[in-house]
Amino acid sequence: MLAQTLRGATVVATNTMELYYLRMQRAKEKLDKTKMEDKNQCQRKLRVCVATCNRADYSKLAPIMFGIKKQPEEFDLEVMVLGSHLIDDYGNTFRMIEQDDFDIGSKLHTIVRGEDEAAMVESVGLALVKLPDVLQRLRPDILVVHGDRFDALALATAAALMNIRILHLEGGEVSGTIDDSIRHSITKLAHYHACCTRRAEQHLIAMCEDHSRILLAGCPSYDKLLSSNHRDDYMDIIRSWLGDKVQERDYIVALQHPVTTDIQHSIKIYGLMLDALISFNKKTLILFPNIDAGSKEMVRVMRKKGIEQHPNFRAVKHIPFEQFIQLVSHAGCMIGNSSCGVREAGAFGTPVINLGTRQTGRETGENVLHVRDADTQNKVYHALELQFGKRYPCSKIYGDGNAVPRILKFLRTIDLDEPLQKTFCFPIVKDSISQDIDHILETQSALAIDLGGTNLRVAIVSMRGKIVKKYTQPNPKKYEDRMQLMLKMCTDATRDAVSLNCRVLGVGVSTGGRVNPQEGVVLHSTKLIEEWSSVDLRTPIADVLQLPVWVDNDGNCAALAEKKFGHGKGVENFVTVITGTGIGGGIIHQNELVHGSTFCAAELGHIMVSLEGPQCSCGSRGCIEAYASGMALQKEAKRLHDEDRLNVDGMDMKLTEPITAAHLINAAKLGNCEADAVLNKASTALGVGIVNMLHIVNPSLVILSGILASLYQAPVQHIISERALVSAKNIKVVTSELEEPALLGAASMVLDYATRRTY
Repeated sequence: MLAQTLRGATVVATNTMELYYLRMQRAKEKLDKTKMEDKNQCQRKLRVCVATCNRADYSKLAPIMFGIKKQPEEFDLEVMVLGSHLIDDYGNTFRMIEQDDFDIGSKLHTIVRGEDEAAMVESVGLALVKLPDVLQRLRPDILVVHGDRFDALALATAAALMNIRILHLEGGEVSGTIDDSIRHSITKLAHYHACCTRRAEQHLIAMCEDHSRILLAGCPSYDKLLSSNHRDDYMDIIRSWLGDKVQERDYIVALQHPVTTDIQHSIKIYGLMLDALISFNKKTLILFPNIDAGSKEMVRVMRKKGIEQHPNFRAVKHIPFEQFIQLVSHAGCMIGNSSCGVREAGAFGTPVINLGTRQTGRETGENVLHVRDADTQNKVYHALELQFGKRYPCSKIYGDGNAVPRILKFLRTIDLDEPLQKTFCFPIVKDSISQDIDHILETQSALAIDLGGTNLRVAIVSMRGKIVKKYTQPNPKKYEDRMQLMLKMCTDATRDAVSLNCRVLGVGVSTGGRVNPQEGVVLHSTKLIEEWSSVDLRTPIADVLQLPVWVDNDGNCAALAEKKFGHGKGVENFVTVITGTGIGGGIIHQNELVHGSTFCAAELGHIMVSLEGPQCSCGSRGCIEAYASGMALQKEAKRLHDEDRLNVDGMDMKLTEPITAAHLINAAKLGNCEADAVLNKASTALGVGIVNMLHIVNPSLVILSGILASLYQAPVQHIISERALVSAKNIKVVTSELEEPALLGAASMVLDYATRRTY
């Protein structure tokens, strides 16, 4: 009995152990499976669906699609095509997507023909009927939608209702017409935003969007546009569309779309534009309008005027974007109301005539001439006369060529586990508040160039005057070597700016000599910089960097530096005097820099204070520079040294050491009466010259800048108190606290004047 009991207990124990081990094995397998699922989840690729509706939005989306396609280990790309891409009258442009080697996962015929307001509404409705099945099949993690088209509104509506995350490109912009309402509606439906300009970013924040989900990326089309602008075969492209006899910058590109909120008026403007182009008698490439309400009537106007048969016109439905870039960049002018005119054309400096109200509110460069009330043919013709054949500084308002890397980086940060429900930020964030988050905000910066007699310096300067990075090289003697080195240093700096999280707005150049800042040309150089007269600096720098360029002389730049970052900040009228190797300066009068009629205002070093004084480097006699400059003091120091009257007890002078102004100053401090007399005469000359300035322009402040500023400050203040008129005796003289006035002044031209001109 006992044995049976023991055997039974053993069996029970054995079964219990087997059950225990079985449970442990299952638990381990379950744990391993969970870990594997977690690992797979962590490694899962982001499924991105890019939806494109027409030829225009594809030019913005294609660079992103190429970027996603190049990283298959991180992203799965699905392409959806709908809208006018699939209509023969608009070029069947889906074929160019296939030619770019993209697999189109879905083609949706969503356009209801009619080209009127009702057809647009019906097209949105048809798209909403068809989209749910496609989105359920594709099941994307995120849908990328562009712009302000009614097709895009249908996409965003369907995705939002189906709990699919939306990345909206180019939100926050203002352009007039119904497009604004559609764009802002998509903004409210979208979860993430990639905008093009600082102002657009601020608009999104003002619309209560979460600023942590806003990326200031720039326009993706600029990535392709800037990289492929300079092609060797551009003339072949131009002639393939306009004929063999056409020349660069001797033709016009025309592209006019209907304004859906005022169709009849936009049709009238279109007719006036065509009449003006016929009268202007230049080769013209004209593209058919988009599919908005009113486009059918515009095509009728075009055909009624015989444009398709006219020898000066070539009418086309579609041009591949790479070729369109070449046609726009080398055109004599672009006319119409396409966003391409106010956005992409600025990158080339191509003159643009914007007709009507379709782009009202867009940020534009100085290349755009607006004709809001285009109510007569003569007005449009006159605009063509003003703009045709001009060239403007290149503008990067809408991008710097690095949008796609920023957008891909932004996509990687999207956390699919965070709540899908949007949150809105109340109250509105103040304009002055910005976040320093790597992928959200970059530092607005300028590229500053200082062309000195000895060194060539380039710096990246932030909006607050911080020198982020500086590059210094000896300034070559020859013009060609100097230009080559300068362009290389600038190219290196713009490349480094991306990794330093700096957005370069433009280039400012400070150089010695007389400068025409309107043309960006050095007219006459100082003797310190050889082969530097009649030099166009703006054009080569703008062509290479594709950035707007400002040029001014070093004295004016020093004044601008003080105005923005130094003692002149908030002062309406002041004079800056540079006391260095030479004497120069700048005058700020009523908050504006004074250049003069021939750009030689504020040549302070060449104010004559004596009729028979020492000879100046300018060829005259008795100039301040001949008394008080570093060169003048060095000359006097050498004279005293040669006469063995410079050295005094306590001076440590080596036989091989070159004699400089510093030895003269040191000798005066140690009691050398003759050296002290030289400095007193120099201080008096400078002081008298500044008194003359006080009596001419009557500033409220004098700022001494340069290596000799501290030496001259007290004596000049004393001379003013003795010799100036009673009303000017109390004007204060201060020394500059800026370490790099030339670089900061060059940067301030960009930071103050690279502003957005809004129509």
